[in-house]
Amino acid sequence: MSIHEGQQSRAPLRRDARERRARLVSSAQQEFAVRGVDASLEQVARDAGVAIGTLYRHFPTRLDLLTAAFEPRLREFLDGADAALQKTDPWDGFVSYLENLFRIQAGDRGFNDFLSRRFPDSAEIEQVHDRMCQQIEDVLTRAQDAGRVRPDIALADIVNLIWSNGRMIDATSTTAPDAWRRQLHLMLDAYRAERAHAIPEPPMTDDQLYAAMVRLSGAEEPPLPPRAPTAR
Repeated sequence: MSIHEGQQSRAPLRRDARERRARLVSSAQQEFAVRGVDASLEQVARDAGVAIGTLYRHFPTRLDLLTAAFEPRLREFLDGADAALQKTDPWDGFVSYLENLFRIQAGDRGFNDFLSRRFPDSAEIEQVHDRMCQQIEDVLTRAQDAGRVRPDIALADIVNLIWSNGRMIDATSTTAPDAWRRQLHLMLDAYRAERAHAIPEPPMTDDQLYAAMVRLSGAEEPPLPPRAPTAR
């Protein structure tokens, strides 16, 4: 399902309302790109030339506005991810997937935030995140099955890479905007199967990863299942 399918099923807006909505989406895209997903909605409304009440009539919650604002970025990302999965060489597909992801991440601070977090209050956004995680699993498993990526790499390791790359982008975006590419390819060497050495710490479980991403969004963290007692 498209991230906009639910919105398209609503009654059509009048022309003036469509224009106000389009200005709000454009303003939000610019504000989120510069200041991240926690950008001021009041500023978004001011930049669009409307009152804050008008913004909330079109987008009752911040998540509704995020959904609309990130539609083009998400489509670009998901299309690139699908193309990476179609590559004949699994390693090339793995590299292509990560380069596409980090290229889009580097160009938009809001999308950087979006990739790094989970939003349990929005079933629509959660569905998109689930699809993204499945793509990561697919491209990773394909490269591992071909013996190109070390077998102990997990989804959580890729998300860790997204987090660390996000901080690097924050630090270098105005001084060395392409620095992320060097860091990515250094890490790719560490992921090669022939470079594998034992790692003393296992990857986070899916539950731990989800809780960490929810925490970044500021939402209430889901309870983790009880851990088995550590052997002494």
